[in-house]
Amino acid sequence: MTLRTAAALVATFALLTGCSGRTPTVDTRWAGATHGERRLALTAATSCDELMAGLRTALRPLVGTLVPGGVRTEGVAPGPVPAPAAGARDGIAEVAPPPDHSDTNVAESGVDEPDLVKTDGKRIITVSRGVLWVVDAASRQLTGTLALESAAEPTNLLLYGDKALVFLPWGTAGGIVGPRLLLVDLASRTPTVAGGFLIDGQLVDARQVGSVVRVVTRSAPRIPVVENGGIDRAGPDEWLPRYEVFGAGGNTTRRVDCARVQRPVRYSGSSMLTLLTFDLSQPALSDGQPLTVLADGDTVYATPTSLYVLTTNRWLGRGIVEQTDLYRFDTSGTGTPRYVGSGSVPGYVLNQYALSEWQGDLRVATTIDQNTSSVYVLRPDGDVLRPVGMVGGLGHGQKIYAVRYVGPVGYVVTFRQTDPLYTLDLADPERPRVTGALEIDGYSAYLHPVGPGRMLGVGQTSDPTTGRNHGLAVSLFDVSDPTRPTRLSRFELLGAGHSIAEFNPHAFLYWPASGLAVVPIRQGAVALRVSDAGVERAGQLTPRSGQLTRALVVGTTLWSVSTDGLTAADLATLTPQAWISF
Repeated sequence: MTLRTAAALVATFALLTGCSGRTPTVDTRWAGATHGERRLALTAATSCDELMAGLRTALRPLVGTLVPGGVRTEGVAPGPVPAPAAGARDGIAEVAPPPDHSDTNVAESGVDEPDLVKTDGKRIITVSRGVLWVVDAASRQLTGTLALESAAEPTNLLLYGDKALVFLPWGTAGGIVGPRLLLVDLASRTPTVAGGFLIDGQLVDARQVGSVVRVVTRSAPRIPVVENGGIDRAGPDEWLPRYEVFGAGGNTTRRVDCARVQRPVRYSGSSMLTLLTFDLSQPALSDGQPLTVLADGDTVYATPTSLYVLTTNRWLGRGIVEQTDLYRFDTSGTGTPRYVGSGSVPGYVLNQYALSEWQGDLRVATTIDQNTSSVYVLRPDGDVLRPVGMVGGLGHGQKIYAVRYVGPVGYVVTFRQTDPLYTLDLADPERPRVTGALEIDGYSAYLHPVGPGRMLGVGQTSDPTTGRNHGLAVSLFDVSDPTRPTRLSRFELLGAGHSIAEFNPHAFLYWPASGLAVVPIRQGAVALRVSDAGVERAGQLTPRSGQLTRALVVGTTLWSVSTDGLTAADLATLTPQAWISF
């Protein structure tokens, strides 16, 4: 068998991810009860032999469904997405406090997400074209560079003190193929690699709280021949993910130990999630304390003490009742995450913003068949995330485009030709209800709170009859009265196309001190001033070269990041002051 055929079959195993023998149900309210509430509960095998016997038994019936060359693309995360979290510099001595600065726009306060640029107020670190660039924010000088092992995109990073953790989407060593992590020491003017980590599979996502980073990957068994006893001959070395740790002391190659694998009651054996833990306060990367789960995952949501991994069966195609499974892990400590519970909800989630943990409950917004949407409230009950409340009927004939939660209030945008913005009262988790709805043309794909009773929506203006998009729309909503949400103002840029901020909130900047919002567009970025009464254009940010991807604030300077360099501008006037070329 050729390497290409073997790779295709391995990719096909990923296609089968999530085929855990579940039997979809048409009961769209209490999926957990109808499927067996402990169906997803995780347990460890008593031995490698028991683990392998279960894997072979689970995968064998699926062999006839394999289609050589099949590749799963639905739901594959494009790579990490982070930023500096509150408390990320705890315990780091500083000669002088850095100026006020923006952090990566993230879903939960105190939980950082990987992104292509980070700042601690003193320096700006970004990656472009396979090089890590370090810029001193005060002098506006390039102070250090580091050529990385790969120019593959996207390349993202996290920051803690004088350490940056760089996420490269692909690397290879000793037959291991998958995401590579590099720990970069920024203490001197010349950034240096202090260590690294490589693991089989794909990167799903990562989150950081303080100095501790949780990384989620997924992988498939490496079985080149699935017929003629290939499955029966495969052992842990072919099935479980391998990893390599490298540093000053040399390289160490291992695979996940059978004792660190956990299984739900029913699983396919075709996909594995691995949770890794790294402490950036340490001088080098550890082995990640890997914990592997026999399940798939494509969405990660985290709070300072919990991490959720979600998988959907939506990619299986027509005739399948859509369902999302959730696994919750306790990350309150600094060691290996501890599995604490799991559950299911009907439908699929748009992204991590569709989830919110509040007062011990988890709120989840989903869409079924791109036709109707609901919000479910799940409550931990032993090791089950049990549904205790739901509100449905959101956007008949439409799908969710944006979700945001602010305390006990939820906001959901659905769209097909017009955009209903729903406000939800979630104060009573067992009796959530719709309190108001605003139907307007166009839609918001990202919602951002901009003060008490105000919500900013970034999306598109569209024809109310055909639903055809006309260009960028940034709307300010008055949500102070949840029963009567209103649109106070809308800025339109016809013909501008989509903003990357509609799909990746890391690209959106809001600076509350001056009411400045920055939204990237094809021609740079549009800067807006947001007040209680409205939103209006403040100016245009146009890089000297390259595509503008991010904006951030350090002191009185607005920095914009492009693929070819950094631009410094006056925060008040937006007047360009310096250009740093890569």
